[in-house]
Amino acid sequence: MYIPAHAKNENEEELIDFIRKNGFGIVVSTVEGKLWATHVPLILDGNKLHGHISRGNKQWRELPEGEEVMVIFQGTHAYVSSSWYDHENVPTWNYIAVHAYGKARMLSEEKLIESLRQLTNKYEKDSAHPVSVDTMSHKFFHGELRGTIGFEITIDRLEASYKLSQNRDEKNHTTIIAELDKRGDENSVGIANEMRKFGVVKKQ
Repeated sequence: MYIPAHAKNENEEELIDFIRKNGFGIVVSTVEGKLWATHVPLILDGNKLHGHISRGNKQWRELPEGEEVMVIFQGTHAYVSSSWYDHENVPTWNYIAVHAYGKARMLSEEKLIESLRQLTNKYEKDSAHPVSVDTMSHKFFHGELRGTIGFEITIDRLEASYKLSQNRDEKNHTTIIAELDKRGDENSVGIANEMRKFGVVKKQ
């Protein structure tokens, strides 16, 4: 993807943490010669992403063909009005996005079950009455399992754009943060917090 120099993030530890916190990804590959995207929750385990898709989704039939697959992870994002600057400029959008690239393979039934267990446990941990793969009836769970295909993607490389107004001066950067906080919605406040964390790029 296109990444302006000031927005490039090559800190692998930060990117891994971002993927763990924003695990609902978009798996992009080619199906029958055309681009195909599936929105799916994923678990990161070392340098591997694992998840599952419906057997009815024909993307899985071409995932193991050895071609590179791209997975898009997106975090908080917000519109930035140029009316907030102390000079004439254009509006923009601040965001964080990470792309993971690698090759996929299908999972055995045993590994698919473990993947589903990890995924369910991760997102059920804060539920009042957590659902668990291990407490579902055998008949029900294995009936659902028949319609599910598990896959694993070994990550070869990561690309990330942290577009957070780092190219602005301190005054305008501070104003943008204040205006985002004032707006008050979850995305705007989230971007404001990320802007505080990363600051501005110091001019050489």
